[in-house]
Amino acid sequence: MRSALVAALVLATPHLALSAQLPPTAQATLGTAPVATAPTRGPRDAKEVEAFVDGLLAAWMADKHIAGVTVSVVKDGQVLFAKGYGWADVAKRVPVDPAKTLFRIGSITKLFTWTSVMQLHEQGKLDLAKDVNDYIDFKIPATYPQPITLRDILTHTPGLEEDPRDLFTEDSAHVSSMSKWLPAHMPARVRPPFTFSSYSNWATGLAGYIVERQGGEKTFDDYVEKHVLQPLGMTQTTTRQPLPAQFANDMSVGYEFKNGEFVPHKFEMVTGAAPAGSMGASATDMAKFMIAHLNGGAYGDSRILGEKEAALMHSRLQGHDPRIPGFAHGFYEQSSHGLRLIGHGGDTQWFHSALALIPSEKVGVFMSTNTNTGSAISFLPFLDAFLDHYYPEAPFTTKPSEADKTGAKRYEGEYVFNRMNFTTWVKAVALSGSIPIAAMPDGTLLARTPFGAMRFVRTDSLLWREVEGGLTLAFRADDNGEITHAFMDATPMMVMDKMPTLLKPSLHQVILGGAIAMFVLIVLTAVIRFFIRNAPGRPLLETSVTRGRLALTLAALCIVVFLGLFASLAGNQSALLGDEPSLLKLALAFPVIALLLTLWAAWLALAQWRTGDGTFWMRLRHTGAVVVALVFFWSLNTWNLLGWRM
Repeated sequence: MRSALVAALVLATPHLALSAQLPPTAQATLGTAPVATAPTRGPRDAKEVEAFVDGLLAAWMADKHIAGVTVSVVKDGQVLFAKGYGWADVAKRVPVDPAKTLFRIGSITKLFTWTSVMQLHEQGKLDLAKDVNDYIDFKIPATYPQPITLRDILTHTPGLEEDPRDLFTEDSAHVSSMSKWLPAHMPARVRPPFTFSSYSNWATGLAGYIVERQGGEKTFDDYVEKHVLQPLGMTQTTTRQPLPAQFANDMSVGYEFKNGEFVPHKFEMVTGAAPAGSMGASATDMAKFMIAHLNGGAYGDSRILGEKEAALMHSRLQGHDPRIPGFAHGFYEQSSHGLRLIGHGGDTQWFHSALALIPSEKVGVFMSTNTNTGSAISFLPFLDAFLDHYYPEAPFTTKPSEADKTGAKRYEGEYVFNRMNFTTWVKAVALSGSIPIAAMPDGTLLARTPFGAMRFVRTDSLLWREVEGGLTLAFRADDNGEITHAFMDATPMMVMDKMPTLLKPSLHQVILGGAIAMFVLIVLTAVIRFFIRNAPGRPLLETSVTRGRLALTLAALCIVVFLGLFASLAGNQSALLGDEPSLLKLALAFPVIALLLTLWAAWLALAQWRTGDGTFWMRLRHTGAVVVALVFFWSLNTWNLLGWRM
């Protein structure tokens, strides 16, 4: 998949300034690697794997400005390759060691949570089909007749809205227990469970809380250590926050590449949903975890799952279309190069990671980066390059049919991932996240996705494949044949909703942008008018005209102040997405005041037309401005920015 992009990155000339900063790679489990040669199917020779990964990462780390990377590859129950690249600490010149250096693996932590859930299911302590309210000490409301179950949580189908607020912190005093954080941050239920996937960190935190309450240990951390980490000998792994002192010298620093430098950041912690992303681990420890899952739950003489339970965990549980990947019991499914993969990605603010298992080949791959720019390589690009190299497939050659030249039109539209907020001001984040899909003259579809612009050709009814890659789009239509949803195989944890005309983000971007320009112009005009108001010969205007101008000017000024306050918050995501900042509450007051002033201006516009005050063009301009302003407030309300929807 995406082989052209991968090749371009691999062949890119290393950036000399960065290359000069990179240390020798940490001691690998092998000797010096030769130049990579074409392998037999699958990774088999350790030195060849090292040569391949060396070449891949040398180009990528330089091109994407990544301080450090750690990698491990397993095959047939053994660690085939493990190596660190670059720096764990740039300032202290500490190289990445695959056996020693801990990287924050983000949401790959969830696989340990799901493994714990399946252990308790195997023991009969948890029922995947039971209402989760039976396992916790607070209540999830019965918004829908169907209760939320662990089956729903394992497949990210509990039907909850997204709310990213107060998820990360650098202040250990702000870390909260799950018993307090979960009920205080409960997201709204916005769809029936087990209908559509929509990724939920909160729900994973809830699963971890259930493990804590039902697992027989004092805390979730205790349970994972005793029942997963210790049996696997994962001594360089922890879910504990703050970081235990024994790992202080081994934890990689997280970096932001900014203004040509690696800017270090403090240790980031998950505020209250630790089971969703709190783990730090070394590459060789992650190799042990991969081996256990590939070996039916066994690692050496230890076992974390029975063979039948491991097979159940890896089996498909949910999907939106049988022709594309869905969910196993917690693992994402992926299908590529004729193989079924299961795995997970993991992202914090600074660390970006990926884990993929190929059960049929007994192969597992883990990689993690310690720089914000690592998101560009951590999942699809690295995995695609690995699969292209070890499991090459014949080029895809299907061409669009004549019928597609007209039939493709039905798929056109604007799509939005359903992983979004619906009930608070955070809904406005979705304004910038739409995916336009357009029908091209040759019968292909052009989609501008999070992975870049892609062209798709139809291969089956409602099924399209990327022309120059392996990604697949499946669509769903209603009883009238109208397209309602799209599903991308690379993102089984989210659904793309086709937006009706009045909810298209692009429409609202035009409305908001145009109205804001008008408000700024009104304020500037008022300033100019203030300085020339006493110019000789200027006629006096009727009271309704001057009051109308005043109302619109004050409304426009309120919107300008609102935008300024919101912009200042947008530059500080930790403030914006942390506990509700008082500045945000103040900012949201100004649109309300502006709406009241606009309603006053609308009443004055009616008065002007009734009495004939001002010239015709004055009345028309005033009325037009009022109409634009009212449409603006409708748009604000659509995106929950009118009022205090916190």
